[in-house]
Amino acid sequence: MNNEYEAETPEEKPRKPKNKKVRRAIIGSSLAVSLAVAGVGGWALDRFVIDHVQIASASEYEAEQGSTVTEYASDGTATVTDSTYEGENASITVEQQTAGSGEDTVTYYVATVDLTDATALRSAFANDQFGQSITDTTSNIAEDNDAVFAINGDYYGFRDTGIVIRNGVVYRDEGAREGLAFYEDGTVELYDETATTADELVEDGVWNTLSFGPAIVENGSVIDGIDDIEIDTNFGNHSIQGEQPRTLVGVKSDGTLVFVVVDGRDDGYSRGVTMTEAAELMVSLGCETAYNLDGGGSSTMYFNGEVVNQPSNGSERGTSDILYIEDLS
Repeated sequence: MNNEYEAETPEEKPRKPKNKKVRRAIIGSSLAVSLAVAGVGGWALDRFVIDHVQIASASEYEAEQGSTVTEYASDGTATVTDSTYEGENASITVEQQTAGSGEDTVTYYVATVDLTDATALRSAFANDQFGQSITDTTSNIAEDNDAVFAINGDYYGFRDTGIVIRNGVVYRDEGAREGLAFYEDGTVELYDETATTADELVEDGVWNTLSFGPAIVENGSVIDGIDDIEIDTNFGNHSIQGEQPRTLVGVKSDGTLVFVVVDGRDDGYSRGVTMTEAAELMVSLGCETAYNLDGGGSSTMYFNGEVVNQPSNGSERGTSDILYIEDLS
């Protein structure tokens, strides 16, 4: 992919009124009908539609487990514009960038984030609940948590495997794939989930983990073979290949975080990118390490009260979790 681009300020969009219960009902009903039409049995409805709540209040659970979330004072000293945020917890710059032309055009959004405290990057679950098939839009989860910036996470709720550590607290310990770990000291590392345990990771200072993948950049270079990887073999998630919308996270050698959402499936605006193109993009942005998150219709970037990209479904698709930074303005 041609990495020459033009930088723009994200366009302002009118805020959409929240109506979470109605939206979730519509999404659930539509999926139920689709599965029924496809002849899929009751197991699929139970697995993919019906909420399975394991922890009813994640925020209370984290408090009980001793999560050391830094409390910042929202004293109005933080400043936010259409494309920047400066606060006690972080500095954020969001840009829209383009590459290519015509049917080869790729449009993507880059958020460059410098944290004053690594624990200022937090995770939140849909409805503040942990379990499976519990979803809400990225923007709703962000608003529920007073976020100035957010991206969709790894959609942990689609599967029952993986190591899930959020805000320093263990939620799941079923190692299955290559994950990404954010440490309290600011370190960000790829790791093999099957070679460790969640408790060991927390003891070593891990603050958040992501379990999706694949890893796409290591030691500043594109990882070989990523265009042939299937991260799961469960229903509806056999492959993440081809030109797709993407959500990506990376880290530079100085600890600066880079979050990227690539739009796709819209000829003339953005076709999406292959996995290798995604990796090349992250290398061009200076990332030493980069990781692929849930993409497709889930790919969403939220900043200052708005969704800045154009999700491929025409509107936001529900997800189970986000990464976010609190708004102190």
